[in-house]
Amino acid sequence: MEPEFLYDLLQLPKGVEPPAEEELSKGGKKKYLPPTSRKDPKFEELQKHTWPSPVTGTGDTICGLARKTCLEEDMFDGLILHHLFQRLAALKLEAEDIALTATSQKHKLTVVLEAVNRSLQLEEWQAKWSVESIFNKDLLSTLHLLVALAKRFQPDLSLPTNVQVEVITIESTKSGLKSEKLVEQLTEYSTDKDEPPKDVFDELFKLAPEKVNAVKEAIVNFVNQKLDRLGLSVQNLDTQFADGVILLLLIGQLEGFFLHLKEFYLTPNSPAEMLHNVTLALELLKDEGLLSCPVSPEDIVNKDAKSTLRVLYGLFCKHTQKAHRDRTPHGAPN
Repeated sequence: MEPEFLYDLLQLPKGVEPPAEEELSKGGKKKYLPPTSRKDPKFEELQKHTWPSPVTGTGDTICGLARKTCLEEDMFDGLILHHLFQRLAALKLEAEDIALTATSQKHKLTVVLEAVNRSLQLEEWQAKWSVESIFNKDLLSTLHLLVALAKRFQPDLSLPTNVQVEVITIESTKSGLKSEKLVEQLTEYSTDKDEPPKDVFDELFKLAPEKVNAVKEAIVNFVNQKLDRLGLSVQNLDTQFADGVILLLLIGQLEGFFLHLKEFYLTPNSPAEMLHNVTLALELLKDEGLLSCPVSPEDIVNKDAKSTLRVLYGLFCKHTQKAHRDRTPHGAPN
């Protein structure tokens, strides 16, 4: 088979080497995730939602271990997966804590995955992952595994629905390599009828990005009016709420909360302290019914503008409407 034909068939960039026939045993199959699938927004969102850090540590560590750059790198040797499963399932696994050689890592991963499959009541053939696929850092298998754990142990975790990606399957046959494009479903399918209404900021960023700055300016003006009596001001909405301090002070000012300094970090010195502050702020807003959409505290800490706007918008709406009612004479039409 000509290499150029194979490149065209797979629609992979020419910088990616096609699999050699000798890599696959006769009748063997391998899945490949093309770059277009990796860059799909819903696929990227799912990876962000399935990071184990909300359960096992801060945004920078998992189980006290430094997080690497991607899910498959964190999970492949079974170390973090071991801690994650033990915490989720409240079980103690008989597996060595640290495995340094490939053989011992694979053994550890085998023990952990056998326990996972038993807990999920899956036969080995039913699982969409295997020791080989996880150990070989297969992203699809890793995501299938983490989604299954989330559904089993954290059913309230908000995962994006209907995430599917196009994959390329390569099979070694008598006549050479045979390829096929397939669509793989990663999260449950949901019809438009079942899905919640689209968030106003999803629509704003998608359909009217030129208006985003005007919305930011209006909210910043509102925030600065409320913070003026504290001698504080906000110039950059995207960055100044990331540590949670101004957000907590704003909530206290608007909602009449007194937050003791022991409850939050006034000068946070680490991502963990920032995450603590933001998490506390979101809990207060949720208790007051001011969060219309789920917001991840990690997104605020990571300076995600859309998430920050979602949080502030609830306060903005409540208190601008209240001010309008206070100004309207009793009995007058609004």
